[in-house]
Amino acid sequence: MTQTLLRCFFFVCLGACGLLQPARAAEPAAAVTLHHRQILTLAAPLGGESPEQRASRAQAALEAAAAQPPAPVTLSPVGSALRLDIGGQPAFFVLDEDLGSTGRPDLRDAGAQKLRARVEQALAEAREARDPQALARAAAWALGATLLAGLVLWALLAGTRQLEGALLALTRRWRAELSAGALARLLLRPLPALAVGGLALLKLVLVLLLLELWGSTVLRQFAYTRPWGESASHWLSGLAADSLQAVAGALPGLATAALIFVAARLLTRGLGALVEEAERGELQLHWLHPDTAAATRRIASVAVWLFALAMAYPYLPGAQSESFKGVTVLAGLMLSLGASGVVGQAMAGLTLTYSRALRPGEYVRVGNAEGTVTAVGLFVTKVQTGLGEEVSLPNALVMSQPICNFSRLVPDGQFMLQAGVTIGYATPWRQVHAMLLEAARRTPGVAAEPAPYVVQTALSDFYVEYRLCAYGDRSAPRRRAEALSQLNAYIQDVFNENGVQIMSPHYRGDPPEPQVVNPGSWFQPAQGPLSPPQA
Repeated sequence: MTQTLLRCFFFVCLGACGLLQPARAAEPAAAVTLHHRQILTLAAPLGGESPEQRASRAQAALEAAAAQPPAPVTLSPVGSALRLDIGGQPAFFVLDEDLGSTGRPDLRDAGAQKLRARVEQALAEAREARDPQALARAAAWALGATLLAGLVLWALLAGTRQLEGALLALTRRWRAELSAGALARLLLRPLPALAVGGLALLKLVLVLLLLELWGSTVLRQFAYTRPWGESASHWLSGLAADSLQAVAGALPGLATAALIFVAARLLTRGLGALVEEAERGELQLHWLHPDTAAATRRIASVAVWLFALAMAYPYLPGAQSESFKGVTVLAGLMLSLGASGVVGQAMAGLTLTYSRALRPGEYVRVGNAEGTVTAVGLFVTKVQTGLGEEVSLPNALVMSQPICNFSRLVPDGQFMLQAGVTIGYATPWRQVHAMLLEAARRTPGVAAEPAPYVVQTALSDFYVEYRLCAYGDRSAPRRRAEALSQLNAYIQDVFNENGVQIMSPHYRGDPPEPQVVNPGSWFQPAQGPLSPPQA
């Protein structure tokens, strides 16, 4: 307790004696300017004056000297400072902190020389701004520069218009001469648009450069706006230097990325050639079926290019910048949010492809859609019904429903034809079989081998259900609906010729006689050359 009281008494005594003072905050620097020309930045107080007060006093001295005839500017040391004199009269003092040369005599001398040159230039420009003859000369030069810039701009626009017409004619002639090849057409199709777009971009760059050069030239003619013109010139030269430096720095990375993409291109071409041979059957690979070759080629190409992009990403210009990272994060977020349904459809499409449940050209029934498969894509399967419509089925929907394939078990890529009728029990079933087979024999496009056959699918309460199964041959119509229509038409003709009604009787009451077939009528022949089937 005693030590604490003694320590507090000691600090109170120091404060009373003025030995313990709070640290003063650093005062802000102030710039000295004359006619928009910055001469010096005062960073330290002097003689009780803040940098802002010193800058105000120095600027007033410079404005007063600018109103007088030209006089020499000198710098002389005064203690640790430099005194700037104009015509032998003191203007202001400069400290080492103002020149940024604390403790460095060499930097102090170089800073003093630059300060004297800036003061002399600012005073000369201030006197020039009030000289009528100098203003007249500047106006004349500005007018001449404006006329010259207008003439150059007119020539540039006229020249680019003529060059655009010549480029269009040249590219069209090249495309006409090389139009025989499909690859040439593909490569030359965007050539006119690329030529016009490149010329428009070049014209825009040249116009902007011309306007910048004209503006900086006009501003530099007048003393009052000369600093602005010099800033514009420095900005353009700095921008060009930074651009060239950035391009030079990006060249090694671009070369590495280009080599990666070239290797990916060569690899995909090699894999594509290998898979195409397997698809044509020229190369036998136990792990690759011809039906899945096209899908395998696409998957392999996508995988190779994704791997190449991941490898080349760090070498791309700006890949490490925050904006580039933000864009990639946003793209990844959008992909993850919206890819759930797309990925499900894609996986269903790959499952259909590699399970070979469907093939283009086969006749199938999926749910309520029945027709010829025209395409099995990554996301949808397209089916032409033969009735003037095309049905696009999402692959996830196709995978969730039974698939009835009418072509898989039929040779030569044809399809199965099925026609069903319901006939009462009073008609002998052997006669119905014979009539259905006779209709199949008469129908063009029904193959004789394998032979058509009839199946009794059900014995219902009032009628028997018959189904005719036949195979189509090469002469059958491409659309199963047309072939089935022809078969149904011949079934009607044969039944009409034999006096048998195609109908489904229903119960109303007991008939006077039992509705059975007498044994003598069991082998009732059908009209025509077809013999009844054996029991």
